[in-house]
This record gives sequence, C-alpha cells and structure tokens, in this order.
Amino acid sequence: MDEHTWLAERFEENRGHLRAVAYRMLGSQSEADDAVQEAWIRLSRSDTSGVENLRGWLTTVVARLCLDMLRSRTARPEEPLEGGAHAPEPIASGDAGIDPEHDALLAESVGLALLVVLQTLAPAERVAFVLHDMFDLPFDEIASIVGRSPAAARQLASRARRRVKGATTAPDADLARQRQLVDAFLAASRGGDFAALLAVLDPDVVLRADAAAVQMGAAPEVHGAAAVAETFSGRARAARAALVDGAVGLVWAPGGRPRVVFGFTITRGKIVAIDLIADHVRLGQLDLVVLDE
Repeated sequence: MDEHTWLAERFEENRGHLRAVAYRMLGSQSEADDAVQEAWIRLSRSDTSGVENLRGWLTTVVARLCLDMLRSRTARPEEPLEGGAHAPEPIASGDAGIDPEHDALLAESVGLALLVVLQTLAPAERVAFVLHDMFDLPFDEIASIVGRSPAAARQLASRARRRVKGATTAPDADLARQRQLVDAFLAASRGGDFAALLAVLDPDVVLRADAAAVQMGAAPEVHGAAAVAETFSGRARAARAALVDGAVGLVWAPGGRPRVVFGFTITRGKIVAIDLIADHVRLGQLDLVVLDE
C-alpha cells in the first residue's frame, strides 16, 4: 500500500469525528464539509512522517480552519445575520452522500438551541469551548490553536460554558420559541395591548423586582396575569430582546449601559415568572447579548 492510499484510509476513519468537530463550531453542514475537505487537501500535501497522533493533527487543522471561517464571518457585514448571529443549520438525516452513522454522531447533544447560543460567542470562545468541553482537548493544545496562553484558553472556555449552561438549563430550552414569546410580550407591552399580554402570561405569573428595581419604582412582587399585564401595558418601549445567561429576556440599556434586565421563566409556552434585575453588581455578573430586532 502506498503512502497516499494509507493516508486516505486513515483520513476516512476520522472523517466522522472531524465533521462533528466542524459542525459544532460552525453550525453549518456545508461549511463543516468544506473545512473537512480542506483538511484532507492539507494532509495530502504535508509531510506527516513525524506525526505520532494523526487524529490529533487533523483535529488541530480542522479547528484552525473553523476559527478562520468564524472570524471571516465578522468581516462580512454585508451578509444579513438573523438574531445577530450566523443562523445555524439543523442536521438533515439522509442527505445524499452522508453516512447516517455520521449524522447520528453529529446529532448527539447538538440541538439548534445550543447552536444558537454558540453562535453568540466570540470565535476563540467557541473554539475553546467546543474543543475542551465536547472533545476533551487539553488547554495546552487549545492555546496553540487560538493563539493564547493555556490560562487564557481556559478563561475563554469558562466564559462560553457559563453562557451555554444558562441556555441548556432554562425551563424551556427552545430559544426560537422563547424569542417568539418574549417578542410577543414586548410588542403587546409597547402597544398597550392588554389582551395580547394576557395571552402570553400564565394565569399565576409572578413579577419580582430586586431592591434596586424597587428603588426605581417597581413593586416588589405582583401576582396574577391581570395585575402583571396592567403593570406592563404601554411600557417597556425602550427595552430590547437579549440573551440573558443564555436564555431570551429583555434589557433596558440607555446609552448602551444596562440598567434593568428582565429575566423570563417560560414553561409550556407561557411566561410563569418575570424577574427585574437592576442591582449593578448582579448586572455585571450576567452574560448579556443584545439581539437584533
């Protein structure tokens, strides 16, 4: 067996793994396939006689390619982005030429909600999180890929982990449905549409405000859909949709500085609790990403 044939066989043995890495980073099947194909081209043109761990070498190549692709997205402002991020593609089973076994590998633990959250991360954060938390790469290796120290790579993954954890532990983890419900609440509040507010609120919804929000005029607690709807009817005109620790909420940020965050608890398609957070220390601890309207 010649060297090229041997390399081709080893590459095919690792294709599913490489595609899984690329898909989690890019959220796009087509881009993941492009990255994997480019990795093969680089492998076929490289002297790998000194490579002891070919799988690790290929993973590093794919990770660097994905990092470049993620960074290039931010350099193409002319491309429309939904929700402020590159819209992820769901995994389509049975695509022509795709091994269903590979699809199963990709689908495991990768939902659109998680991909939406990953899309809000900075490229280096996303790469560090995916490589460490999903594929167990040590930070020493990740550091060389993202061009940071091992300690800095660890911090990148930690920041990403907090945001992802917030999304995956939300009572209703489907971000698309969360966004739809919060947008409906915001539109009804701005328009003073009492009936529309009642439609998105659970009958036993609770509105809670922290001490700082109370000092700004909010009631400490309001119970029941009618009372909460009355509180918000005709208001929240300057609030904007945002990811709050990975879940969809609202933020009021005059001059770009967050003053009040609205945290929503959503269960079975209804808002069951709203938390107003205005304490500046607590606000500083939140991961906030303002979403495009």
